[in-house]
Amino acid sequence: MSQAPLMPKATAVWLVENTSLTFEQIAEFCHLHPLEVKGIADGEVAQGIKGADPITGGQLTREEIDRAAADPSYRLKMAPPKVKLPEIKPTRRGPRYTPVSRRHDRPNAILWLIRNHPELKDAQIIRLVGTTKSTIQQIRERTHWNSASLQPMDPVTLGLCSQIDLDFEVQRAAKDRPATEPAESGQTLLPAEVTTAPETRTDPFADMSRKTSPEEEKIDVDSVFAKLKQLKRTEDEDA
Repeated sequence: MSQAPLMPKATAVWLVENTSLTFEQIAEFCHLHPLEVKGIADGEVAQGIKGADPITGGQLTREEIDRAAADPSYRLKMAPPKVKLPEIKPTRRGPRYTPVSRRHDRPNAILWLIRNHPELKDAQIIRLVGTTKSTIQQIRERTHWNSASLQPMDPVTLGLCSQIDLDFEVQRAAKDRPATEPAESGQTLLPAEVTTAPETRTDPFADMSRKTSPEEEKIDVDSVFAKLKQLKRTEDEDA
């Protein structure tokens, strides 16, 4: 499918008013319906639209229009552009640019991110504050040349990144992190063998509630009287 002109209806208005092209030729060139072009010729469509000259705009040549007017079966072709625009290649997003006045704050921001968001990967920290992987490793291992003077500082407060970017990276890291915490286990039903089995636990107070036999009561009474007699005999001897 050929490329349409910049202003299809305005171009169609000009071609209807200034050429002897057929409705089909104009409709195909302007990507319109032939009945719509007929409505433009009848004054029912595109009322108030000023015609746009495709020759002045560099979209058609006079020779192309004359050739199409001489042959109703000929289809108009767009004129090649006079200025060739360079192809726009997608640029690969690199580390975030950090102003020179803020670069000395990057180690403090990296330390803050490591302490407060240990789930962040090195690549995410690089995107946030525009640092290098070796610098992050040095701060993690405390081998940075200025480790003794580093103070954790929020990169958002320092102006190294926005709060939206920080929240986005934290949420992404949370999604990528595997769930290591065990899920809470609720109460489970016991097997039928356990619930229907006869209770075998012993009652610690069963011996206390057990009635003693007459023989046991007699033995206890005799031992008590024997003890009393022994105590009385001891008192008489002491007297």
